[in-house]
Amino acid sequence: MKVAILAPATSIHAIRWAEGLAAAGFEIVLATQHPPKQDLDPRVRLEVLPHRGTPGYFLNARPLRAILRRTTPDLVNAHYASGYGTLARLAGHRPMLLSVWGSDVFDFPGRSPLHRWWLRRTLRWADGIASTSKAMAQEVRRLVPEIAEVAITPFGVDTNLFRPRIAETIDPDPQRLVVGTVKTMAHVYGIDILIRAFAAAVSDPAMPPAMANATLLRLAGDGPELPAYRRLAARLGVEDKVEFIGSVPHASVPRVLQGLDVYAALSRRESFGVAVIEASACGVPAIVSDAGGLPEVVSPDETGLVVPREDVSAAATAIRRMLLDADLRSRLGKAGRRRVESLYAWDRSIETMAAVYAQMVEHR
Repeated sequence: MKVAILAPATSIHAIRWAEGLAAAGFEIVLATQHPPKQDLDPRVRLEVLPHRGTPGYFLNARPLRAILRRTTPDLVNAHYASGYGTLARLAGHRPMLLSVWGSDVFDFPGRSPLHRWWLRRTLRWADGIASTSKAMAQEVRRLVPEIAEVAITPFGVDTNLFRPRIAETIDPDPQRLVVGTVKTMAHVYGIDILIRAFAAAVSDPAMPPAMANATLLRLAGDGPELPAYRRLAARLGVEDKVEFIGSVPHASVPRVLQGLDVYAALSRRESFGVAVIEASACGVPAIVSDAGGLPEVVSPDETGLVVPREDVSAAATAIRRMLLDADLRSRLGKAGRRRVESLYAWDRSIETMAAVYAQMVEHR
């Protein structure tokens, strides 16, 4: 089957879909107005569209139609309902599968009544809709109630790359415990909540002083709120316990996760939770908020702990519980690895998407 994927080639997730499907035997054409910053698998045929920015989603319709006539795909899969979904609709090729990602359905329609009308029109035009999480699928159906079916196509993890650490190879200090996250330093991801909860946990009288002194919070990522978060850590008196390690290349993420004892994602809103399943694949137990798709990727008290969003006290209690109970961390971490292998291994994700493709082409 030949599939034209419309997506930003600057996104590691879009690249992984294109390369994973190509490796599975699909003939993939990746059409993008966001040229990649890395070499792609030679099995992926790259078509760079000429126009950039928001106007590009309109101006690239004619060049895209020419590409589709030349490459004759059996199916178009547009990623992001707002930008590339608009481009796919204007190009007019069918059948078209629209993959929603998060901000396109959670944020875009809230900008104005025009944005909402435009998005709903694109969602209705698609022949099929796919979502990485049930929470996002529910939002799609809230926007367009007549859409009865949304395919759930979770983004998976390469369990060969994301795997548990070998003891003592990451951190030679066996007394040190590290809580951490890999996320953009932005308000929506609740990093401020994490810093406050961590500070409360390590200052709690129930924490042995030696353990509190040896515990760190490691924050990987860059973003607009980074200076404010540094100031917050200083104001709470934990600046010596919070490590800001900056942006991390995707290839280095497994090693960062392997260096953690507890992963925390206390987002105010989250469409899915890729980083959480990456942490779970590394055998790291997770503490997550109940926002969006996060509760879908953590089984409460089996692979991690779920706390109410924006609840600093509950998050601090969960962090303290994890730090004080090594057996709990071990049990949850091992169960998390098994769950990822069962539900979110990359091969399984590719098989799920391939089945959606086959169904759409069969019923076109």
